[in-house]
Amino acid sequence: MSYRKGSKVWVEEKGEGWLEAEVVDAKERAVVVLTSQRKKISVLPEKLLPRDTDEDLGGGHVDDMTKLTYLNEPGVLYNLKRRYALNEIYTYTGSILIAVNPFTRLPHLYNEYMMEQYKGVRLGDLSPHVFAVADASYRAMVNDSRSQSILVSGESGAGKTETTKLIMRYLTYVGGRAVLDDRSVEQQVLESNPLLEAFGNAKTIRNDNSSRFGKFVEIQFDKTGRISGAAIRTYLLERSRVVQINDPERNFHCFYQLCASGKDAELYKLGHASTFHYLNQSKTYELEGTNNEDEYWKTKRAMDIVGISRSDQDAIFRTLAAILHLGNIEFSPGKESDSSKIKDSTSNFHLQMTATLLMCDPDLLVSSLCSRSIHTNEGIIIKALDCAAAVANRDTLAKTVYARLFDWLVENINKSIGQDVDSKAQIGVLDIYGFESFKHNSFEQFCINFANEKLQQHFNEHVFKMEQEEYKSEKINWSYIEFIDNQDMLDLIEKKPIGIIALLDEACMFPKSTHVTFATKMFRNLSSHPRLEKTKFSETDFSISHYAGKVTYQTDSFLEKNRDYIVAEHCNLLSSSRCPLLSGLFTSLPEESVRSSYKFSSVASRFKQQLQALMETLSSTEPHYVRCVKPNSVNRPQLFENQSVLHQLRCGGVLEAVRISLAGYPTRRTYAEFVDRFGVLVPELMLGSYDERALTESVLQKMKLDNFQLGRTKVFLRAGQIAILDVRRAEVLDNAARRIQGRFRTFIARKEFVKTKEASISVQAYCRGCFARKMYKIMRETAAAIILQKHVRRLIVQRNYQEACSAALLIQSCIRGFIARRYFSTIREQKAALVIQSFWRKRKVAMLFQHYKRATIAIQCAWRQKLARKELRKLRMTANEAGALREAKNKLEKKLDDLTLRLTLERRIRAAGEETKLVEISKRDKIIETLSAECAAAKSSARSEHDKNLLLQRQLDDSLGEIAMLRSNKILKAEEEKQNSNLKNIVKSLSEKNSLLENELSTARKSSDDTMEKLKDVEGKCTHLQQNLVKLQEKLTNLENENHVLRNKAFNISPKTVSEVLPFYNPLKFSKFSASIGLPNSEQKHIFETPTPTKHLAPIPHSTGTRRQKLPVERHEGNHEILSRCIKENLGFKDGKPVAACIIYKCLLHWRAFESERTAIFDHVIEAINDVLKAKEADGRLPYWLSNTSALLCLLQKNLRSNGFFGTPSRRSAGSLGLGGRTGQVRNPACQLFSLSLVGRGDTLAQVDARYPAILFKQQLTACVEKIFGQLRDNLKKEISPLLSVCIQAPKSTRAQPGKASKSPGAGAQQPSNSHWDNIVNFLNLLMDTLRENYVPSFFIRKLITQLFSFINIQLFNSLLLRRECCTFSNGEYVKAGLSLLEKWITDVTEEFAGTSWHELNYIRQAVGFLVIHQKRKKTLEEISQDLCPSLSIRQIYRICSMYWDDKYNTQGISNEVVSAMREMVNKDTANLVSNSFLLDDDLSIPFSTEDLSMAIPATDYADVELPECLHLHPSVQFLLKVS
Repeated sequence: MSYRKGSKVWVEEKGEGWLEAEVVDAKERAVVVLTSQRKKISVLPEKLLPRDTDEDLGGGHVDDMTKLTYLNEPGVLYNLKRRYALNEIYTYTGSILIAVNPFTRLPHLYNEYMMEQYKGVRLGDLSPHVFAVADASYRAMVNDSRSQSILVSGESGAGKTETTKLIMRYLTYVGGRAVLDDRSVEQQVLESNPLLEAFGNAKTIRNDNSSRFGKFVEIQFDKTGRISGAAIRTYLLERSRVVQINDPERNFHCFYQLCASGKDAELYKLGHASTFHYLNQSKTYELEGTNNEDEYWKTKRAMDIVGISRSDQDAIFRTLAAILHLGNIEFSPGKESDSSKIKDSTSNFHLQMTATLLMCDPDLLVSSLCSRSIHTNEGIIIKALDCAAAVANRDTLAKTVYARLFDWLVENINKSIGQDVDSKAQIGVLDIYGFESFKHNSFEQFCINFANEKLQQHFNEHVFKMEQEEYKSEKINWSYIEFIDNQDMLDLIEKKPIGIIALLDEACMFPKSTHVTFATKMFRNLSSHPRLEKTKFSETDFSISHYAGKVTYQTDSFLEKNRDYIVAEHCNLLSSSRCPLLSGLFTSLPEESVRSSYKFSSVASRFKQQLQALMETLSSTEPHYVRCVKPNSVNRPQLFENQSVLHQLRCGGVLEAVRISLAGYPTRRTYAEFVDRFGVLVPELMLGSYDERALTESVLQKMKLDNFQLGRTKVFLRAGQIAILDVRRAEVLDNAARRIQGRFRTFIARKEFVKTKEASISVQAYCRGCFARKMYKIMRETAAAIILQKHVRRLIVQRNYQEACSAALLIQSCIRGFIARRYFSTIREQKAALVIQSFWRKRKVAMLFQHYKRATIAIQCAWRQKLARKELRKLRMTANEAGALREAKNKLEKKLDDLTLRLTLERRIRAAGEETKLVEISKRDKIIETLSAECAAAKSSARSEHDKNLLLQRQLDDSLGEIAMLRSNKILKAEEEKQNSNLKNIVKSLSEKNSLLENELSTARKSSDDTMEKLKDVEGKCTHLQQNLVKLQEKLTNLENENHVLRNKAFNISPKTVSEVLPFYNPLKFSKFSASIGLPNSEQKHIFETPTPTKHLAPIPHSTGTRRQKLPVERHEGNHEILSRCIKENLGFKDGKPVAACIIYKCLLHWRAFESERTAIFDHVIEAINDVLKAKEADGRLPYWLSNTSALLCLLQKNLRSNGFFGTPSRRSAGSLGLGGRTGQVRNPACQLFSLSLVGRGDTLAQVDARYPAILFKQQLTACVEKIFGQLRDNLKKEISPLLSVCIQAPKSTRAQPGKASKSPGAGAQQPSNSHWDNIVNFLNLLMDTLRENYVPSFFIRKLITQLFSFINIQLFNSLLLRRECCTFSNGEYVKAGLSLLEKWITDVTEEFAGTSWHELNYIRQAVGFLVIHQKRKKTLEEISQDLCPSLSIRQIYRICSMYWDDKYNTQGISNEVVSAMREMVNKDTANLVSNSFLLDDDLSIPFSTEDLSMAIPATDYADVELPECLHLHPSVQFLLKVS
């Protein structure tokens, strides 16, 4: 490919992998480029790769790397790097998900709300996420009834285990079943992770929680898609880690957890981990951020959940402790040569502990460690082992015990979880080690890389299959595309009889074989293989060219690690154990195996068989791939090492998938995108309407390109063809730019010439004008001087006359003022004397009157005392004679006792209410005292200001007096000119002083006015608080009245039956309950369930005794049928009034149900309404019942009086008071009908006294209104959700033709396509019509519409943050146009019904406004956060900035400096936030209270509502016909 100056390219660099560069000089054989580090490099054209010129547009990154213009290695690398810098850790490559470990907490990505967002969404519709892959596999399994598999791979520390946990967590979320216990299948599957981590994970150099085994979790589902079983398979546990570790690595986690377990560790004689040989080979005992003791108890709880019994748990931990003690057994040379014995007492202690924990014979344990038996025909030969062999024998026992324990654990987990034999579909999650290449690579790395080669072949087949499927769907020819395969690599390793594994097994069969003989035979048989090489500096090392690169293996320990000996002594020892678990792990060997002490088994062959079985399982499923990437080696966030990531992309097969794509058609574009980008190459065809497919073909033919393919919707280009098109496009754009620049320079030059010419003419005219104006000015000044002299002479004469005249007037005014003040002083003194005399005379008469009054009262008291004594003597005489009064006295004493008992009960009941009242009154008193103090301070400041004003006035009078004196002196001494001038100076200074004093006076007056205004404000506040205090006192009065009603109810029950009728009674609780009825707490959460009476107060049982009095209302319990008909039938409305509510209220009022102490009629009404709401057609009748229940509730609040329960105390006229007071005593039916016809006619009508059942009925009805409102709101949200989803998906479909849209940049906002927004408006219009037809009060309509618009705001805003195709310029215009329709609708329905709905859309309005503004790059962080998006958080703004791209004008987004500042703020706040989600949560609360209903809904006049004809024949409502 040829490069031209200015081309953007990638240049390879050792340290960074690839660098961004720009061509500065293109020669024949070399190209000079300028890198991003400002260095010039000369390279060959073949070593350069093209870079997209428009990569900085559209956010600089893509969420699917198949969308990259140039699908090459540096493009993939830098796309991941840019997304990682924005905390976008997930990226697609087709259907493959790449997950980069963030090394920080991102809880907002994994909460339940996020799982709900990805539930049922097609892969690619939302931002890349591991939940999307899990959901795609689950949906494919449910829809196609085919098993799925998810393959998670990556190097140690890349996050494979966490990703697997997230996948399993999501699968249990969508496929879990609700159970009550703690042993559900999904819970056991999840809890198996920490259990297997404890026994199979360890710290390595690269990762603190590295899985040292492969794991395949198979989750089984039933026909309904619910989890029905699970199974776990493990591969190649790293057994050598049990006995040998390197610093700073650790052994398996379970050993450290057991050592830190406290009492359990003491039970097994365990100390700190540093005291055991198997653990102290590394000095790392603790992990940062992890507590070993806490992890121990988590592991035990996991064992409980997966069903491991306590006895088995004890056996497991005893076995672990035995392994640790076994490692501390040391050996010393024995008496015989090549023999060994236990070294010392310490080793003997650990030996005894090992035998005790393993429950076996200590002597047999020593024998199995220090000797080996050989079975021959002559008998058994016992061979002693030297120290080195004994140590190896000890380590072999430890590894064997641990490996079998791990296998038992996995098997037991599978048994506990249970497999569903009838399951037809499964989802398997494979968490397996990634490709490994270290400085020293041994047998483990060979097996791991062999497994990855197998998986890579499966991966290549899958990628090639996906490519074929896309080619087939587009109907293009793909038969000649070459398939990249690594079968030769697999043949080198596993082919028989000369594969590496076969040669290794053959070498292990011979005891005298060494790694040298193995390597020699391998090189002799496989030296011609192209992928195998012999190293230069070693005779035994070999290198294999894997798909991810060349790896050199050291064969030193290949043979030892491949031999898995079964030692007969070990099996016999542990099979004789008294521990059932251990004896079950080591069954007795068959007869032929006993003859050999060591039974050989090939680890590599067994692993190959397991791997073959895994591949067969994967081949029978549809695979999904997740490639985990570790961004850096120091486990730090926001650090991206290019070379490390590039190596992992090669190892993970991502670049292999790129190579497969390059073998076919790596560049694929929709016709609209292709025309939009390359339509400039054929401008003559772009005019008018055109066929995009034909236009695409014309462009390619004009460029003389071959081997391209035209599909149904896309054009497919071979590798390098897009670069040729880009070069030609750049040339066309450069030529156009030069032409535009030439025309623009011509325009600028001509503009400058015309401007210069006009300037010279203007200068000439200006000079001539200046000369003429100067001559005119001289002539004008001469004439003006003459006029000025005349006026000055006149002014001097006039001033002398005015001074003489003013002096005379001043003298006269001063003399007159003096005389007037003296006269006024005389009059004021006379008036004051008269006032003093009058007050003194009045005081003297008043004192005399008080003296006479006291004397009279004393005389009267003395006379009354005398009469009282006489009466007392008579009464004493009568009392001594009348003995019959004793009986009356006893009665009075009994009555006093009863009253005392009632008074005690009353005090207890009033305790809670009075305490609350006293606290509220004390708070109000403190507030009033504070305001009174402020008012007094303000008044005192006003008085001080007034005093200052008086002082200034006096000073002014004094100064005026001084002026008068000076002026008189001036008149007397006018003849002396010198004194006259001095007096003028004095007068001038005094006048200045006078002006200063006047200014001070005006300032003082202004401050006084301000003070008075402040005083008025304080008085207003004081008045307002006094009004609030009055309202509070009224509420307290209502509370007292309520307590009084409940006390009367309690007193009506006889003391004998109190304990029988109310066994639950508690005075304190009852007082609190009564307080809650009278003054409900508005802060309590509203629930959508109509409570029965038992939810508020236990029902009073009906007494079966003879004392039960049947109330009159019980006679009407047979009338329940008429109420049921009113509720079940739709009676409609009359003049906007709900007929059912009015009829029910009239009946209850006529039957005097509200005055009854006990009745079940209210419960019947509530139950009937609940039954109607539970019916199938209830959703359509919700507006009808919202109108009826709210009207009935308002009738109760307005027309019932229960001593303050339903409002403020009524202020009625005398007539109404009499009528209401006698309602309970009227027995004449005519009087009853007359009173019924008057109830409800305004404020002048009587209110009915209500008892406790009516109060409870009102509460139940309130809950019913809230339930209906909540159901109606939730139904509306469900109905509008599909419409919003279509609007959210609409930008994706409208963007299918960007080529035509982008050619008209001057066009206005994009109009909503396909009338999606019109559908929402039509839905809102239909809703308003339905609510108005059912006469729903405007208060409820306003609340409903407000919450509905809040839901619209949440859905649109969350979709904006989750879908990258929604976070674009064109989508901003699209949503803005839709919001304008909603704004118009809100304006049309008026504020009465819409309320604050427009303000509920604040979040989406500000976000859309940010999307559609131009020149975003010039906006600072303060302008964005304070002016453009004040309601949005920094995290939300950062999310929008990171996802935004301009798909219309291809302009750049927010500057990198602003994005970096926001990222720092987000990272800083992440640690402080409990939930740092950027999404909005839906509000499910009820937005009103009972008091709001009583104030907002007007009263209903139910008197003129007639009975419907369908109810005329019912006998229970004949009274309504008589009334009408």
